[in-house]
Amino acid sequence: MRAGGGTRERMPGWMGTGRGQDTRPFSFDPDDAAVETAEEAKEPAEADITELCRDMFSKMATYLTGELTATSEDYKLLENMNKLTSLKYLEMKDIAINISRNLKDLNQKYAELQPYLDQINVIEEQVAALEQAAYKLDAYSKKLEAKYKKLEKR
Repeated sequence: MRAGGGTRERMPGWMGTGRGQDTRPFSFDPDDAAVETAEEAKEPAEADITELCRDMFSKMATYLTGELTATSEDYKLLENMNKLTSLKYLEMKDIAINISRNLKDLNQKYAELQPYLDQINVIEEQVAALEQAAYKLDAYSKKLEAKYKKLEKR
């Protein structure tokens, strides 16, 4: 039995022409190099050809059905993946919209707080200036105290 489905006797050294002819090689006997034999190609019976054709068409149909089924399943899988990806992108879009809305709200609240933050900065500068004045006043009062004690001792 050959892989192509036909039956052919296995002979050592058989070489086909690849054109559907069943040619047998010449037999080579080292003792009698001058004798060659060849057999004529024989057509298979009509019933065998019909059965082989039916078998071939049946197997071809099974193969093609399998290929088409596999392709169809691949497309269904791809369609499902596209649907899931689309849903994920919609979710991400909603998240981005929420983030954008929250960022706008935050910027608006910061803008509303800005005058108060400016006031805090002004107060902080005034406190720093007042602190410096307090240190100077403290130093001056210590000098006065020292002078008073010096005058009192006299």
